[in-house]
Parts: sequence; structure tokens; C-alpha cells
Amino acid sequence: MKRRVVVTGMGCVSPFGVGVETLWENLKKGNSGIRTLTLDIEKHLVHIGGQVPEFDVSEYADPKDARRMDKFILCSVVAATLAMKDANFDLEKEDMTRFGVIAGSAAGGLDTIQKNHEVMQQRGYHKCSPFMVPMMISNMAAGKISIKYGIRGMSKAIVTACATGAHSIGDAARVIQYGDADVMIAGGAEAGICDLGIGAFTSAKTLSRSNEFPQKASRPYDIARDGFVMSEGAGIIVLEEREHALKRGAKIYAELVGYGQSSDAYDMVAPDPEGKGAILAMELAMKEAGVSPQDVDYINAHGTSTHVGDIAESKAIEKLFGDKNQNTKLSVSSTKSMTGHMLGGAGAVEAIISIKAMQDGIVPPTINLENQDPEVANLDYTPNKAKEKEINIALSNSFGFGGHNAVLIFKKP
Repeated sequence: MKRRVVVTGMGCVSPFGVGVETLWENLKKGNSGIRTLTLDIEKHLVHIGGQVPEFDVSEYADPKDARRMDKFILCSVVAATLAMKDANFDLEKEDMTRFGVIAGSAAGGLDTIQKNHEVMQQRGYHKCSPFMVPMMISNMAAGKISIKYGIRGMSKAIVTACATGAHSIGDAARVIQYGDADVMIAGGAEAGICDLGIGAFTSAKTLSRSNEFPQKASRPYDIARDGFVMSEGAGIIVLEEREHALKRGAKIYAELVGYGQSSDAYDMVAPDPEGKGAILAMELAMKEAGVSPQDVDYINAHGTSTHVGDIAESKAIEKLFGDKNQNTKLSVSSTKSMTGHMLGGAGAVEAIISIKAMQDGIVPPTINLENQDPEVANLDYTPNKAKEKEINIALSNSFGFGGHNAVLIFKKP
């Protein structure tokens, strides 16, 4: 029999700042974290994004050590520090061989790569930083977290584009379910806002160019949407075997009851237009959770604010759950309308948001939804204003380039 997995700690860094409550309070109010970038925007066609504001690094890491971390690693360490503090372990009483880490990033240290490449071009290839390699590789978030806490169990990274954070959490739950660990620190991070990152996604024609109105730029399901808004951040949660958590008197935020994963097997960047992969992943998650579509109260949609992505996911949800006339219980929202798209960090941050929605009985809104696209008109997307609602079961979708799909289902403890 598989062991039960609960969430006992949460931490995040987002365009709103450091901490889960900072994020959640802004989302409940329908605030946007999107601003004009601090880059030299004259170089770019895209001038907007969700940058993490400056904060005091010394509260979370030695400043000298922090200088040897790419921003995605630092955000991961900060989020993990908050999550572990929240979980309130007495680590001297814990067997650290029974702790593990799974934390990834979609792109790793893009800013580190860019800056060191510029140095190489100007001064020679032997003049880059000796820390370039550990700063840029995607697994170093997990590595630094395990070093910080002396974690001697599993430590690895998952890289599945925008599904990275959700896959990391789901796979970490599996590790606990099958007895290979009692506690897992899991999530994802991204810090790709640099000339290289903004330039690459602009060339791919995926980013919004609504430069004059940054806070209106991310508008999932709206007829005027013109692409997603890139953001930075990290989400880390502490997963724990239920009996282990109860024995130490831990507070339990939620139980992770379902995890589904699939592949579209369709295209490098476009989703299957009928949402077949998304449907399969949601079905598998519900099967494991032992719930039906009518049991789900809230879906935190992937909802990136791209035409093909919004439509494919909406079709998948409607086919599986019914439209808003057939299923009046279900609420859906895209919180990327407020946070922007944190890529490898998105799934983990949105898992935290889903848990907070259950905890407080509040569905966060999809802001900027002023003119709903007729092609996605059949679902309740919680337009523009949060609403109070009892949420016992929440589902969070994450889909990545390459057709990677991950779905998490959380239940009130």
C-alpha cells in the first residue's frame, strides 16, 4: 500500500517579493506583478516582465556564497529556507538519509551564460569565472539545498520546461509513497530575464509586446491577448509522509492525493490542439486521487495567455469536466495573469497558490479578462475579482514545450 503524502512547509519568491503571504495577499486583491524591465530595454522589442524585486540576501545565505549562485539558484535556496522554516523540523532528531531534494529549472543560469560569454569574447575563453559551470547548471538548485541542510538522501533535478516545478513535486511524492524517503523538498525556479532570455523568446514570437501597459499585458482567455509575459521566481514545498508529520506534530496544509503525467507527442512548442495530453494527465491524476471530475472544486490552469495554449487547455477541461452550465461547481483561473509565467518555477508556485486557495476558501481571479475569447467561452474563469468558495479538492495544471504535461491534485487535510 502506498504511503500518504502531505504538505508541511511552503516557500516562494515571486515578482511580488519574498514569501508566500506576500504573493497570496497580492493575488487575492487581483494585483499584477508585471513591470517595465530594468534591462536596457532599447535593445529589445519586449520591455516588460515579472522581475523579482531586490531583497536582503543576507537573511537567507552568506553574501559571499550568494555571489557564486545564479539568480535561479539563489531564489531556490531562499524559497527552500522559507519552506523549511515553515515546516519547523528539529533536524538534530531527524535521519537526514531519509530526506531528499528534487528541484529543477527549465533553462538554468541563462544570465550566467550570457555574462561569461561576453567576458570570453572580450578577454579570451580562459577568462570566464571559475564558478561559471556550477552557477549555470540546472541541478545546482537541488545541490545547494541539499548542502545547506545536510540532506544525504536523493538529490536531483528535473528539466521539463514549464512543467518542471510540478513534475518535481509529483516525482518527490512518489519517492515518499514508495518508501525511499520520509521527507522531500521539491519545486522549481527560473531567472531567465536577461538579454539572452528575452531576446530568444521574442524571436520565438511567444512574448507579449504590450509595453505601454505592463500590468495589462498578461491576459489569458481574453480576445486581445498577444503572448505570455516572462517572469522570475521559485516555489518550494516540503512533502512529508503523513505518519512522520503527525508523529512530530507538524501542521499539515494539504494532502497530495493525485499526480498525472503524459506527453502530447505532437510538436516542439505547440500543444495538441484538442488537449489530448492534458486530458490524459488530468485523468491519471484523478484516478490516483480516487476522485471524479464532479469532485474537483478549483483548477489552477496553466493559462499562459497564448492563443493556442489557452484554447487547447480549455478544450481539455471542458471535455473532461463539462462546461459551466453542465458543471456549476467548478471554478478555474489563471494566476499567470498576475504573476506572469515563471517557466520552470510556475508549477511549484501554482501548487502553493492552489493550497492557499483551499486553506482560505478563496478562488484567485484571472485579471485582465475583459473580452473573453469566444473559443474559450464555456468555462468560469473567475474574471477580474477573487471569490469566496469552499475548496476541498484543487487541481493544478502545468504543460511544457516538448509536450510535457504534469497535473497535481491537492486535498484538504
